[in-house]
Amino acid sequence: MIRTVNLYKRFGELTVFSDLNIHIQKGECVAVIGPSGTGKSVLFRTLALLERPDGGQVFINGKEITGRDVNINKVREKFGMVYQGFHLFSHLNVLDNITLAPLKVKKVDRKEARERAMELLSMVGLSEKFSSFPHQLSGGQQQRVAIARSLAMDPDIILFDEPTSALDPSMTGEVLAIIRKLARSGLTMMISTHEMGFAQDVASRVIYMDEKGIYEEGPAEQIFNNPQREKTRMFIRKLKVFSYSIISRGFDMVSMNVQIEMFCQKYNIELKKINHIQLVLEELILEVLAGLYTDVQPQIEFTVEFSEERGEILITFNCKGREFNPFVNKDDADHLGIILISGISKKISHNYSNGLNTININI
Repeated sequence: MIRTVNLYKRFGELTVFSDLNIHIQKGECVAVIGPSGTGKSVLFRTLALLERPDGGQVFINGKEITGRDVNINKVREKFGMVYQGFHLFSHLNVLDNITLAPLKVKKVDRKEARERAMELLSMVGLSEKFSSFPHQLSGGQQQRVAIARSLAMDPDIILFDEPTSALDPSMTGEVLAIIRKLARSGLTMMISTHEMGFAQDVASRVIYMDEKGIYEEGPAEQIFNNPQREKTRMFIRKLKVFSYSIISRGFDMVSMNVQIEMFCQKYNIELKKINHIQLVLEELILEVLAGLYTDVQPQIEFTVEFSEERGEILITFNCKGREFNPFVNKDDADHLGIILISGISKKISHNYSNGLNTININI
């Protein structure tokens, strides 16, 4: 379907990637992940010839599209692009946004273009919004229209460049649901995303970009659960860890819980475990505030790490000060919160070293 041979791209003295070789099969969904600045967006723009490569070749269905005599506009028709921003025309309503390119570029009959647009709007759940203008839509709705607009050109492949990064968390799910539906329909897709749970769910293969090229690639199951190279392991682990600091007794517990829930939703952690994580942290924080920080501001840091392989949550809770182990009194009726934590935890340990209490809790 799509193949690159020693693809090379630079901007001035900066080499974005070099000797990049990719092969995407028809009907395959490939996720492209990696730290910011490693060239994921540039790769997508280069594949669609929105950026000219500085070396190497790109082939679609065995035909090179990077030759000098290639009609670039015809090449771009083969690619659908869904950007971080929605890029809808603000002066056109939804229906006109979707039909503009088929009418102007592919010279499709107006009736046919409108019928196809309405089919696509139905597919993305926005049939009733055909006459609305972009400013009348939520961010999630605008991105769904952008997806319909890309599909209207019947591209060979769609490139999704961080399609949810500009959305509020409440709107992310509706867009991911549409992309998931497209992946299962057999549409050829490449997706650049930081939504790791989603990528693992929909992608047949994952490409991890770093060090100016492809650092590691393989089946989604391998990359996310058993990566072979060190930087990939560090990247995956970091994404699966939620960190939080408390330096004031007046911290916002509600905001903390919302952030924990958002983190858990990325990895499809079941609601029961989310509630357990929040309960453990709420009770532990209250216990430490009352027992260790009665006269001073708290110095608390904790992480929540999700292990898909073991299906476990590890909470590492650090608090500075004198030695304090709240679980010494775990059977005391005055410490019901500690009793609750003990009841839902698989393992609890405490260590004190150099003025730092470290409590590890497995759920």
